[in-house]
Amino acid sequence: MKKKTMAMMMAASFLGAGGCSAENMTTQKVSAEPDKILIAYYSWSGNTRFAAEQIQKLTGGRLFEIKPVKAYPSDYSACVDQAKQECRQEFKPELAVKAEEFAKYDVIFVGTPNWWSTMAPPVRSFLSAYDFSGKTVIPFVTHGGGGMADCERDMRKACPKAAFGKGGAFSGGSIRNAADALEKWVNEVVTIRK
Repeated sequence: MKKKTMAMMMAASFLGAGGCSAENMTTQKVSAEPDKILIAYYSWSGNTRFAAEQIQKLTGGRLFEIKPVKAYPSDYSACVDQAKQECRQEFKPELAVKAEEFAKYDVIFVGTPNWWSTMAPPVRSFLSAYDFSGKTVIPFVTHGGGGMADCERDMRKACPKAAFGKGGAFSGGSIRNAADALEKWVNEVVTIRK
């Protein structure tokens, strides 16, 4: 148990090493009907999935889980080692499924855990697989102490033709108690037209 706790603390310190100023990034609040909203996410531990499900309840959008063909190891240390290597190489794993009718969505919430100060590799694959021209991407991140780090900046690089809404970063350890914070943030980034 001590070993796992130490590994988690080390990973959290590495996760927080990168930084990105959101002040220099233009964002916009958008208005959309529920059937024009997609909530795409990758989740290893379930924290990002929980955030995505809350966003879905608040917006009425469609959930889409980003799944790599080859799942990451369930062992925490093995996953950390693999993620570190893949993030540094900007690796894009093959994805198991595609989002149906992607063209119909105007607003795409994109969720990822903060892995080594950037998005998880399956999210990089997702962003590379579609044309985001004319769409608004709204990043959301769960983390173990590193906040947004370079996640939003790297998403912007991966889909430069997209507009961006204000990203949200939420502590993974307390995500299940963050319903109010998630709702406040969603209301800041999107107006739902019914």
